[in-house]
Amino acid sequence: MQTERYRVFIYGSLLPGMSNHIVVSDYIEAVVPGRIEGRLVDCGAYPALIRSAKANGRSVRGLWIEVGRAGLAAMDALEQFGGIEETNDYERVWAQDLDRPEQAGWVYVWEGTRGFPD
Repeated sequence: MQTERYRVFIYGSLLPGMSNHIVVSDYIEAVVPGRIEGRLVDCGAYPALIRSAKANGRSVRGLWIEVGRAGLAAMDALEQFGGIEETNDYERVWAQDLDRPEQAGWVYVWEGTRGFPD
């Protein structure tokens, strides 16, 4: 029986060597470098990715990881994502890699800057 795998773009504190990498490290099945459209907002202890018209062609580098259901659930919990019709801290949206369009998956984003500088 094949298990479901999910591709997720990670950046900031989920990257290797950063404070929240432990949340996903045991679940990672594959890793590929990537770049998606957006911009980072400085929230102090961690960055948030904004994907909007205000990105003005800017991009964020990170990693595409593949995880199973448990890995996705661990990231949902960290990012306080409860579902598409819920009140969430981060939204989980579909994104495409800028350099390899065939590479696509989920990414956790904020809908706006919430008053933080970028």
